[in-house]
Amino acid sequence: MSAAMRGGLAERNGCCSQTSVVSRPPRLEDFDYRGRHSYFLTFCAADRQPVLGDPAIANMVTAQILQTARWYDFIVLAYCIMPDHLHLLVHGQTDRADARRFVTSLKRRTGQSYASSADKPLWQEGYYDHVVRPEENRDGIARYIFENPVRAGIVTSALDYPFMGSESWSIADLLK
Repeated sequence: MSAAMRGGLAERNGCCSQTSVVSRPPRLEDFDYRGRHSYFLTFCAADRQPVLGDPAIANMVTAQILQTARWYDFIVLAYCIMPDHLHLLVHGQTDRADARRFVTSLKRRTGQSYASSADKPLWQEGYYDHVVRPEENRDGIARYIFENPVRAGIVTSALDYPFMGSESWSIADLLK
């Protein structure tokens, strides 16, 4: 993935910026978000709090990602749970896969689970999405996601970060 593309992805998925005031980034008007498409998604923790760095919360979010993806006919190509945000790359496996319903359900289920013990919201309102075009390199987007903890200075090797995964690829092979 080129430096320009990485910069563009970072800008597009900049919901975790303290200066971001857009509560609900706009969706594409002429696209129904259903079917066999890939999506690069970013959800940010409420008030940028690093609550996702808690292993119990990160593990709960991981379990919900995988379960909700199955329910809505998605495969999880890549995910990385950072302390204050989540990156996901998912692909619809059937014509009825609905990205908006998947995201709504995932945020609701994880948010309810978190709120039952924390009594406050887990997520910021809204989320950022990028509909991956067929000519785009999904492997490159996955590498970008997996390298996020290294860029943030949390680990020196992406393979040392515990809160990421893929249902499709070996992370080690992808990062070679």
